[in-house]
Amino acid sequence: MTAFASAALASPAAAVEAPVIVPLQGLDPVLPMDAPTVATGVPVPMPGAPTGFQKGLGALPDVALPSVPLTGTLPETVVDAPLPELLKGSEPGHALLSSPHREMKAATPGAVVGNPLEAPRGNGLEAIPDLTEPQVGLLTPVLSGALDPQLGLAPNAG
Repeated sequence: MTAFASAALASPAAAVEAPVIVPLQGLDPVLPMDAPTVATGVPVPMPGAPTGFQKGLGALPDVALPSVPLTGTLPETVVDAPLPELLKGSEPGHALLSSPHREMKAATPGAVVGNPLEAPRGNGLEAIPDLTEPQVGLLTPVLSGALDPQLGLAPNAG
């Protein structure tokens, strides 16, 4: 429980993730080489305060369902695949694909509903608001960030 509490109280700049190592050792009998290793993590997004609450012209707000911003860090991912020996006596090494930690920002979808009341026109008893058809719209989800994967060859260590 204390781990969850400390993760919840961590600053947004701190990378919160659940590490994952994909078990691929079961592929060794069917592959002509050693099985690749995949190490990554599952990002834990940190929600922010809902945005988009605005007072409309009438008593109802224009945004009925606000977007919720999410921030998180995509975890470092490393895929290490040994290359098969194509020529006798050659040492091809390993193919490495890596992607470092990257900050990502997102926002959930939202909904906009226009005010169904129109400002009154006239004086006296005619100053009763008119009903109008509400305008309904959706706020699209947003995802922003940049990945920087790197692919290369590494010699065998040994």
